[in-house]
Amino acid sequence: MEQQLTELRALAARAENRKTETGIPRVAMVQGQVPEHELAACYDPMVNLILQGSKSMTVGDQTLHYDPATYFVMSVDLPAVGAVHPNTSGAPYLAVSLTLDPQVIATLLTDLPSPAAQAPMAGFSVAAVTPELLDAWVRMLRLMDQPHDIPALAPAYEREILYRVLQGPHAALLRDIATPSTALARINLAIRWIRQHFAEPLRVEALAAIAAMSPSAFHRHFKSATALSPVQFQKRIRLLQARLLLVSGGVKAGDVAFDVGYESATQFSREYARFFGAPPAKDAARIFRHLKKLGSAEMAA
Repeated sequence: MEQQLTELRALAARAENRKTETGIPRVAMVQGQVPEHELAACYDPMVNLILQGSKSMTVGDQTLHYDPATYFVMSVDLPAVGAVHPNTSGAPYLAVSLTLDPQVIATLLTDLPSPAAQAPMAGFSVAAVTPELLDAWVRMLRLMDQPHDIPALAPAYEREILYRVLQGPHAALLRDIATPSTALARINLAIRWIRQHFAEPLRVEALAAIAAMSPSAFHRHFKSATALSPVQFQKRIRLLQARLLLVSGGVKAGDVAFDVGYESATQFSREYARFFGAPPAKDAARIFRHLKKLGSAEMAA
């Protein structure tokens, strides 16, 4: 597998210190020290393959660590806080990702046998990569140098990547998001509602109705999938959105609090500091200093 990883690292080394589009639908890559505010975000469902360095991802009260030759699958939209690190020799963090399209997965499932029923599970997990999965990723990233082949070949390579994931321990995660009748797929409907209406009051009964569940079953399945209660999930979304507004500049912390749905600026500041480690204004200033430092380093290079 080392030969495959070496080629993937060379291909992904053209990425920037942020999510970098490849020209291939739903495929992105990143390298180096990603700005802190970009790692604290609501992540879309994806397959994320680590090529070099390491990453930690905290969802709720659970922190997962993954290293080269491991991959992370997220099957629901999740507010998470990440941290990336270079490898032991100082080489920068490198990773590639494939955003999951339920329709693509659904068409693939029609060609596969139906699995046995499984108990509710978390909407995220880490597993070791296989040589077959790396092979599919190598072919996919090679398309960056063959853009005329992307329309014809990228869909086939995407199906192969998804097929290889479906052969591993993450199979149920992919199946669930592409099967509308599953609990996870119905929880995702409620999650999407929260993301779109994060500033509005949250009523668990209304969300349960969206997911076609009783309130107690909804709460249980929601916590199983996201490691958060619905109220905690909404709070994370509000705080992440507030941080984006602060970093965009020109908005005061007190105004941001009300923009994202808080009724008390004091409560907002307290919860913001607890989540991000510093009050809103101080955190924004810290991010601006970091971005300025990265910009100066890029100009020097």
